[in-house]
This record gives sequence, structure tokens and C-alpha cells, in this order.
Amino acid sequence: MENIKTPYQTVLTIAGSDSGGCAGIQADIKSISACGAYAASVITATTAQNTQGVTDIHAIPVDHLEKQLEAVFSDIEFDAIKIGMLHSCEVINAIASKLSTYKAKNIVLDPVMVATSGDKLITDEAIDCLKQFLPKATVITPNRKEAEILVGHAIDKDNCEVTAREIGTQFKTSVVLKGGHLDPTTNDMLDILYEYKTDQLFVIKNPLIDTNNTHGTGCSLSSSIATFLGKGDQLEEAVRKACQYVNQSIAKGKDKALGRGNGPINHFGLK
Repeated sequence: MENIKTPYQTVLTIAGSDSGGCAGIQADIKSISACGAYAASVITATTAQNTQGVTDIHAIPVDHLEKQLEAVFSDIEFDAIKIGMLHSCEVINAIASKLSTYKAKNIVLDPVMVATSGDKLITDEAIDCLKQFLPKATVITPNRKEAEILVGHAIDKDNCEVTAREIGTQFKTSVVLKGGHLDPTTNDMLDILYEYKTDQLFVIKNPLIDTNNTHGTGCSLSSSIATFLGKGDQLEEAVRKACQYVNQSIAKGKDKALGRGNGPINHFGLK
């Protein structure tokens, strides 16, 4: 009797490496694994990084980046793709070309442009190229500062919903606006989903958790959304599950200690 093998559900993360393990490729692989899929990776840059910050960044040469993409796409069929920081037009164009060649599906793009400090992480030229790339994504996951760059105005609790729709309409893609704690009168964390195909808005609330251990939450959210999409969930369900997963991982890590700065979320509920 023939032994029929069952394929993995697979997610490819294309992002930078965090040597401290809190964010980037490392957070993506943990999130994808914890949410029930097989994680493969293509590394765009390496960083000298820990819980206190980034001290150096080394961009992977584009020809090697292309070889990584060719190696995995030519061998593995992916159910979803998560994309993190793309630091140059050359990198963006190389990735866009391979995604098109291999007809990639369920593309979740975290448009990383701004550090927690508010400083821009990529050049204005790269931001312009990134804007041209956004319509290729199934959904994008900007935080408030990144969304403000995309839309060109400030965002607050009163306009966050209309702004999510504005961004989605402008860039022809669905949007998860990571609103965070926009309303100080509540104890809720807000994420706004605008579904481009149906023109629907959804407000997703999870409890605010008092902790500094939130390093890597954006990476973890986008990669877990990709995982649930790859497993067959519709967009709204995938986003709700991912937001809940990240919130629970924050809760499980709020009293843990790692390093001297902002620690990670607890992806696996480790003791």
C-alpha cells in the first residue's frame, strides 16, 4: 500500500534578522510555528541587536537575496508570504519580481518605516517604491506612525477607522491599522481592519496589558495573520485570531525577564 504523505502548511517570511531574537525573522518563525505552520525564511539584512536597540545593520547583497528567493520558491509551494522591512528600491523590485514569477498568494506586508522613537528607518526613495508595491499585498499592517506617512495626516481615535479605509482605497489593498492604545479613557488595544474587496470595516479590541515586553509585536502579528490565511481562514477571521494570539503572548510574557531593555512577547507560553 502506497504511503501517502501529507504536505505541511507553509509560510515564507522575508525579513531582517534580529540577533536578540525578539523581532524580525526570529519572531516570525516563532509566531508561524506557534500558530501551526511550517516556517521558511529569506533574510534581507542582519542586525546587531538586543533588547536595548540596534547597533548595526548589514544589508544582504541583492544577488544573494535573489538566490535565496529562487532556492525556496523553486522547491516549496507556499500557502502564504509575510514580508517585513524592505530597505531599498532594489530589494523591493527583486522581491516583487519573484513574487510575480511564482504567483505568490496571501501576501501580508508589514510596511516597516518608522522606529518606536519616531525616526524613519528607510529613505524617502524606498518609501516611494514601497507605496508602488503595496497593491500587490493581500493585506498591509502599518502602525499609526507608518499609516500617517502613507496617508499624509495625523491619526487619532476619532479618525482611525476612516483612515484605514482611506489607505486601503488609495493603495487598493486591505489594511490592518495597528491603532494601539489610542483612547486613554479605555483599557482597550484597538486594531482596525479594512477589507478592500468588501469595503467593510472591523474594530478589533483586546485588553491593554501593562508591560514593556512588547518587542516584536508587529512582526508577530503580521506573520500570524499570514499563517492563519495560509491555513485557509478568511481575512477577518485570520486577523482576529492573530490579534488574539499576540495579545495572549503579551500576557504570558508580561512578567518574564530577558535582557536589560524591552523584552519579547512569550510566543510559546514558556515557563
